[in-house]
Amino acid sequence: MNAKITSYLARWTAWVPVLAVAALILTWGRDLPPPIVIISGLLLAGAVLAAVHHAEVVAHKVGEPFGSLVLAVAVTIIEVALIVTLMISGGDKAQALARDTVFAAVMITCNGILGLSLLVGAIRRRVAVFHSEGTGGALAAVATIATLSLVLPSFTTSRPGPQFSPAQLAFAAVASLTLYLLFVLVQTHRHRDYFLPITTAGEVIKGEDHLEPPTTRAALTSVGLLLVALIAVVGLAKGVSPSIESAVAGAGMPQAVVGVVIALLVLLPETIAAVRAAARDRMQTSLNLALGSAMASIGLTIPAIAIAMIWLEGPLLLGLGGTQMVLLALTVVVGTLTVVPGRANVLQGGIHLGLLAAFLFLAASP
Repeated sequence: MNAKITSYLARWTAWVPVLAVAALILTWGRDLPPPIVIISGLLLAGAVLAAVHHAEVVAHKVGEPFGSLVLAVAVTIIEVALIVTLMISGGDKAQALARDTVFAAVMITCNGILGLSLLVGAIRRRVAVFHSEGTGGALAAVATIATLSLVLPSFTTSRPGPQFSPAQLAFAAVASLTLYLLFVLVQTHRHRDYFLPITTAGEVIKGEDHLEPPTTRAALTSVGLLLVALIAVVGLAKGVSPSIESAVAGAGMPQAVVGVVIALLVLLPETIAAVRAAARDRMQTSLNLALGSAMASIGLTIPAIAIAMIWLEGPLLLGLGGTQMVLLALTVVVGTLTVVPGRANVLQGGIHLGLLAAFLFLAASP
């Protein structure tokens, strides 16, 4: 290994994920005292920052939109593992965990990440510019998958309560996965230009011209460390989740808040990466991360949960309540008005952040 790679591995972004995984192994399955919870939280934050760094290295190597796709899929796959693990060990209180976490992920990505990115981009450049064709298609796919998976269970009559019958769950899983794969095909092959970042002048940005691309070895190292960091993020999030549940119960808040907190922790890498891209005038990259993460969160989670239900006992509550459906509908309407012009200012960013604030408030105080 040459001196350049040795120096690369010596950076904190290399050893913090490894240290976080070591802490995860030592604390897995144990009741953590408050000091250990604090240490785990600090390592979780370090792993988040390391994941953002390695995702950007990979993105610089493979280019857009593949870079944002790598981070979105990696985070979602491990998020699915976290949800299934918590459902196995959570008992009756975990019956709605998948719904709460997925819906929280949709609201955080479509309002929080998107709104914050628009706000940062518009403040720095006055107007945030992006491809309406690609972004509009992504939003349409998110709205369709979310409705099929999270809204329809509240209206079907084959099973009591907001749940699908096995056949209906299988259909929703296949439809979600098919639409997600179709979107990936369009994003990476047939209409890739719709997902490439453009400047405020409308010029396509095909790479970071002022930076030398990383070597193949460095990029592969970042792929490995990205996976390690994401495993640490999700694993440590699970480790501190009992403390989160205790705090939520002690505050008298609903169990759904646990899913919100988990989604916030898991989506931190994508949030930071999206905001940094917006600050560099890569607004399309930010929107790729936001809407791509929302789509992956539903399109991969629902099929995985459907398979897991073969051996998991108890009902799976997927249908949203009335308040949640109103927030989802308002998000889709406002999101459509935001992306159709292909240009946005601080007003649109503020509106989406306002919707996120409403979601967080109503989750804690329904």
